Amino acid sequence: MRIGLFVTCLVDMVRPEIGFSTLKLLESNGCEVVVPDLQTCCGQPGYNSGDRQSARALAEKFLNEFEGFEYVVIPSGSCGGMVKTHYSDLFSDAPDLRARMRKLEPRVFELTDFLASVLKISSLPSSFKGHITYHDSCCGLRELGVQAQPRALLGKLPDVQLTEMKDSTACCGFGGTFAIKYGNISSAIVDEKCANIHGSGADAVVLGDLGCMLNIEGRLRRTGDDKTRVLHVAQVLAGDC
Repeated sequence: MRIGLFVTCLVDMVRPEIGFSTLKLLESNGCEVVVPDLQTCCGQPGYNSGDRQSARALAEKFLNEFEGFEYVVIPSGSCGGMVKTHYSDLFSDAPDLRARMRKLEPRVFELTDFLASVLKISSLPSSFKGHITYHDSCCGLRELGVQAQPRALLGKLPDVQLTEMKDSTACCGFGGTFAIKYGNISSAIVDEKCANIHGSGADAVVLGDLGCMLNIEGRLRRTGDDKTRVLHVAQVLAGDC
């Protein structure tokens, strides 16, 4: 099975270890993984800000680089949601590109969805131990239907205790450019998320989107919490944390 891995901008520039954990998970389950050298952004920041021209150029670039793979795997709900649910809109005035994208869409997967739904893995290369809670990122949940998949995979780790926090499906306040445009509202939202994480009694919060991860971890640290770990689900499943 030949997989095209879309690393994402944030992983590449901020937390490359998440990319290596993703690679480990895929290769340990027999996948041939290719990371196209020229890949860049999925175009979501431009799209959300109304810059359709730039987003369209990046969408076409993605299509050219990834349509030849059997599957495309993305360790991010937001980037995966952008590709699977919004590229066809960007190609609405280009029937040839839209037709190509329609063929690619069913082969694009968020990481945990791919592991659980396509590979149907029964074991994981992880000895992670700990008490965790899980945050559902908005795009992964609402655009891709990713909710049960990460929990099912975490449930395969015998030494992991998962306690659901209050309002696990509520936004963390990041929302890409939302956090920049509406900083005070964003801070209030993430404060509520942090309170719910603390209320769960967990030692770590696990999630599948690096934007949420950076937002939550940043707020925890700025408000004096230097103990609660904030972990990407790929790191936990791969045993790299």
